[in-house]
Parts: sequence; structure tokens; C-alpha cells
Amino acid sequence: MRIRTVLFDLDGTLLNTNELIVASFLHTLSYFYPGQFQRADVIPFIGPPLKTTFGNLAKSQDEVDACIQMYREYNHAHHDKMVEPFPQVKEVLTDLKQAGIQLGIVTSKLRYTVEMGLRLIEIEPLLDVVVALDDVRHPKPHPEPILTALSRLHAKKDETLMVGDFPADIKSGKQAGVKTAGVSWTWHGVENLYAEKPDYMLQEMKDLLEIIQSGSNSYAKD
Repeated sequence: MRIRTVLFDLDGTLLNTNELIVASFLHTLSYFYPGQFQRADVIPFIGPPLKTTFGNLAKSQDEVDACIQMYREYNHAHHDKMVEPFPQVKEVLTDLKQAGIQLGIVTSKLRYTVEMGLRLIEIEPLLDVVVALDDVRHPKPHPEPILTALSRLHAKKDETLMVGDFPADIKSGKQAGVKTAGVSWTWHGVENLYAEKPDYMLQEMKDLLEIIQSGSNSYAKD
């Protein structure tokens, strides 16, 4: 079945926010939990919603809320100078759009921050749908975000591909019944993505064009 809709995670997939996220966590954690976290400790925090991450650390809901507020204030203040698209992103999305493919973002970020990133890398006009954390009750790996995108686009599951850098992206896609693709530039370790058995593994963004055109499977570790 031909792929007619491609959904993307944002951070770590299309948008290189890794250093910004690390800096935002270190800034926040050094205030609330001084001396307890180093750079390597916060890498696993990239991906899950902030509510989940700080909820596992804080002793109260008030502390969770304070951590999230400080994180977002730092993140927004430093966003534009620390964020950039991954290679080939705008070119490939433009080619897909011109080929008649529906494009969407499915992310665990709040819409306001999502829109900051989309404007920065100038891909907002290419998108047919954006599903942010504000739009759902259950974030990835729950299937709700992807199912929400499919509903808004009137897209068929067997004609949809979900692309992401985090195991939760692959899990969400599988539970939603769509095809899935991991990206080799993930900070979470490519082996962790292979463990979720995605249908495809992108070595570079342009691999998407071949997948769309031929349906070839890029799962092999080459």
C-alpha cells in the first residue's frame, strides 16, 4: 500500500534541540537538586513529557510545576540561538509536499513551543496538521496523538508512516496501526530504536523519498 501521509516527531527528528534541552534541564536541576545531575544524566530525559520527567524527581506537585516553569522560561529564552533543523529537512518535506503527501507533526511539546520551532526552520506552511501535547490526554507512547492526527487528516492507517527518534514514537505508531520509521541521528541510541522493530530506519532524511517512491524497506543494519 502506498504511503500518502507522513507524520513526524519534532525534537530530535526534524529539529535539533538536543543542546537546548540538555542546557534547560541542567539549569533547572542545578537549582532544585544542586550537585546531583551531570550532562550524561539528563540525556535520557530527552523525549518524555516534562510532567513525566519532573514527576519522577520531585517530592510534590508544586515542585513539579516549579521545575517545569523554570525549564520553559530558560528554554524559550534561549530557543532561537540554540536550535537548528537537521540536514535535508526542509528540502525533503518540500519534495514530499509537492508529491502530494500529507505531512504532520505529532509531538509531546506544548503548541506554543512547537510553533516557535516551526517558524524558526520555516516548515509551517508545508504541514497539514500539528498535534501537540495540548491536544491530547495521553502523550506518546499512547496511540492517541497519532490517531488524533489521522482523524484530522482523514488519513488511512495503512497509508501512514510515523517518523521519530525516540522509542515512544515507534511504540505509539505501532499501537496506532501505522508504519514506523526510526532515525539514525537519534541521541537515544539507534539500538534502542531497532529494539522496537520499526518498519524502516532512515540513515538520512532523503531516505524518505525512496521509501515513498518505491516502498523499499530500509530496516537492515547497513
